[in-house]
Amino acid sequence: MTRAPFPGISTPAGPVPAGAPAWNRQRHSQMPSHRYADPYDRVSIPLSAQERTWPTRRLTAAPLWVPVDLRDGNQALAEPMDPARKRRFFELMVAMGYKEIEVGYPSASQTDFDFVRLIAEQGIAPEDVTIVVFTAARRDLISRTVESIRDIRNPVVIHLYTATAPIWRETVLGRDRDELRALILDAGRDVLELAGGLPHVRFEFSPEVFMLTEPDYALEICNAMTALWEATPERPVILNLPATVEIATPNVYADQIEYMHRHLDRRESVILSVHPHNDRGTGIACAELAVLAGAQRVEGCLLGNGERTGNVDLVTLALNLHAQGIDPLIDFSDIDEIRRTVEHSNRIEVHPRHPYVGDLVHTAFSGTHQDAIRKGFAEHRERAAREGRSEREIAWRVPYLPVDPADLGRSYDAVIRVNSQSGKGGIAYLLETEFGIRLPRRLEIDLAGHVQRHADQSGLELDAHGLWRIFDDAYLAGDEEPRIALSQVRTDAAAEPRTMFRLRVDGSEHDSEHPGVGPVEALTEALAAHGAPIEILDLQQTSLGAGSDGEALTLIEYRGAHGTGWAAGRDGSVLTATLNAVLTAANASLR
Repeated sequence: MTRAPFPGISTPAGPVPAGAPAWNRQRHSQMPSHRYADPYDRVSIPLSAQERTWPTRRLTAAPLWVPVDLRDGNQALAEPMDPARKRRFFELMVAMGYKEIEVGYPSASQTDFDFVRLIAEQGIAPEDVTIVVFTAARRDLISRTVESIRDIRNPVVIHLYTATAPIWRETVLGRDRDELRALILDAGRDVLELAGGLPHVRFEFSPEVFMLTEPDYALEICNAMTALWEATPERPVILNLPATVEIATPNVYADQIEYMHRHLDRRESVILSVHPHNDRGTGIACAELAVLAGAQRVEGCLLGNGERTGNVDLVTLALNLHAQGIDPLIDFSDIDEIRRTVEHSNRIEVHPRHPYVGDLVHTAFSGTHQDAIRKGFAEHRERAAREGRSEREIAWRVPYLPVDPADLGRSYDAVIRVNSQSGKGGIAYLLETEFGIRLPRRLEIDLAGHVQRHADQSGLELDAHGLWRIFDDAYLAGDEEPRIALSQVRTDAAAEPRTMFRLRVDGSEHDSEHPGVGPVEALTEALAAHGAPIEILDLQQTSLGAGSDGEALTLIEYRGAHGTGWAAGRDGSVLTATLNAVLTAANASLR
C-alpha cells in the first residue's frame, strides 16, 4: 500500500455545495467551520446602507500616525527590548518624523518605567514630540504611570484602557454593563485627580475589543469619559477604538467607526483614533477604511509587529499614501536603514516579500515583467530628457513598480540585478549543494549581478565551480595584492578583552593595542586609524564543505567610503576568517 504523501491532510471529500456552478468542483471539507459564528451574529451593524457615507469618500491627507512599537509591539516579543534597543528604535522614529509615540507601559515593568524616566531626565525627545504612556484602569497602576511622567517637559498623553466586549465582561472581568461602566469612570476620576492639574497632559481612552462591543454601549462609555474629562478643542480627548481581534470584513469596522464619528458628543473636542490588528490579514484595509469613515489618528507598528499576526503596519499604510500622490508626512528615504533598525530592535526578520521593504519587492523573475520594466525605464529616461527635467522630478509610470525605488533609498541596481537572475535562479542552489555555502538574500542578489556581467561577456553557461570563481573575485579579493594586510594578531582576555595587531600598510608594519573591545571592533578601530574606516552592517558565518575538514567562511555587509558592499573571508579558524573578511572590505573601500 502506497503511503499518502501528506498523511496529516484530509483531502475534502464531501459533496459539492448545492447550487455550485458546474465549473466549480470544490467539495465540502472536514474543517469544523460550524464551530464559529457568522460575524454578523456577533457584531451589531449600526448603519444602514442609506446612512453610511465612507464608501464615497477618498483619502486626501495622512492621519496622525502613532507608533506603538515600544509598548504594544514590545509586549509581543519573545525577548522584550533592552534599554539600548528601545532607545535606538525611539531615535529612529523621531528621525523619521513621528510626532506622537507610545513609549511604554510603565506600571507593567521596571524596564518600561525606567525608559520613561530616561525621557524625563535626559530630554531625548524633541519638544514637539508627544509622549504616550499606557495603563490599565486601576488606581495603583495609574498612580505609577503618573509618577513615571513627572518632569517630562514634552506634551504627554495618558492612555487608559479597559475591555468592554460582552465575552470579556462576562469571562474575564465578571461584571455587567453597569458595573463595568462604574469601574471605568472610577479609573477616569483617578486619572483626573492624579494628573488633571498637569497642563501638558492630555487623556486617551480605549474601549478595548471595541469591534465586538455593542455600539450603544461603546458610545455611552466614550461619551461619559469625554464629559468626565471635560474635553475641549483646546484640550481634546483621544478616543481610540481598537479592532483588537479582527473578526469581520473591513467594511464592518468602517461602519462601526462612522457610527461613532457621527454620534459622539463633543465631536470637535475628540480625536478619533483606531488601532487595527491583523488577525484576518486585513489590518491595512481596516485602517484605510476607518480613515474614510472619520478616524483622524492611527496606532500601529513599523512593519507590523504585534501579538498574534501583528498590529497594522504603519510603513505600508504611509507608503500606500505616497504611492497615490499624498505626502505621508514621514520620511522613508532610507528604507534599508529603517528595516535594519526594526529587525535589530525586534529581533524578527522582515519577509523578503513584505510590501515596499522586503529585499524582493522590486524583483521580477518573470521575463515578461523584466521586459516591461526595462521598456518603462527607457521611456522614463527619454521623457525626462525630452522635458529637460530630472528623472527624480517627472511622474513615475514604470510597469510593475508602484513606486520609484530611489524614493526609498534603493538604487536601480536592485532591479537590474533582479533582471540578471532571469534563467539563473539556481545560483544559490548550486553554491549550497556543491560547496555548502548559504548566502544571505541580499548577497544572493548582489552576486547575481556579477554573474550576469560575466555571462554577458563570455556567452557561456556557468557551472558551480565557475560561480565560485566569480564569488572569489568579487568578495574574497581574488589574487589582488592588498594595501592592508594582517601580519600578526594576539588576544588577551585574562582581565579585560585586549587585542593587539600588527598590520602591514602599503609595505610598512604598524602595531596597535585595543583594550576593552573584541577582535572585530578592535580591527575596525585600527583600520580607521590608517584611513580605511568601515562600518559592519551584517555579519554571517557559514562553511566551505562539510564535516571537520570544512573551512570557515565569514560574510559581511559593510558601509565604507563609497557606500555599502559585501566582503568575505575564509580560513580554518572562524576568527581569522572574520578578520580576513573585514580586511577585504577595508581594501575594497580603499579602491
